[in-house]
Amino acid sequence: MKLFLIPIFSYIFIAISNADNKECPIMVGDEIDEEEVVEFEGKKVYFCCTACVKIWNKNPKYIIKAMPKLLPQFDGMEEKLGLDKVELLEQRMCPVYNERLVTPDSPTIEVKGKTVHLYNKSALRKFNKTPDKYITKALEEGLLPQLPGNKAKKG
Repeated sequence: MKLFLIPIFSYIFIAISNADNKECPIMVGDEIDEEEVVEFEGKKVYFCCTACVKIWNKNPKYIIKAMPKLLPQFDGMEEKLGLDKVELLEQRMCPVYNERLVTPDSPTIEVKGKTVHLYNKSALRKFNKTPDKYITKALEEGLLPQLPGNKAKKG
């Protein structure tokens, strides 16, 4: 049995080590799962889970433009992909789950007359329970550039 597992683990390791993106471009910092992969413009893109694949499938060009450092397989393809036509939100990350990317398709709420995007409906529910807590923390972390009082993101 042990000898059987060695080739399987070797295959998994090789698949992950050959991936152009080493972490999920949506749940930033999460490890990729070699089974959660899509092909886009001839390039493989790996994700941590099915939820991220679904988000990718709604707006891949937005994610490529928003997270270029996490998707090096698309370097030099900006013109071919028409990324100049993709308009990025001012805000990149969720104020509740601050390591998760938001997109134009993400749920929104109005705060101080400005639109704030949240990662998903769960984040929206959490935000609505204690909005001041999340706004204060997100402003401190520089996550809400569309709001007054946002601290510059260090980095």
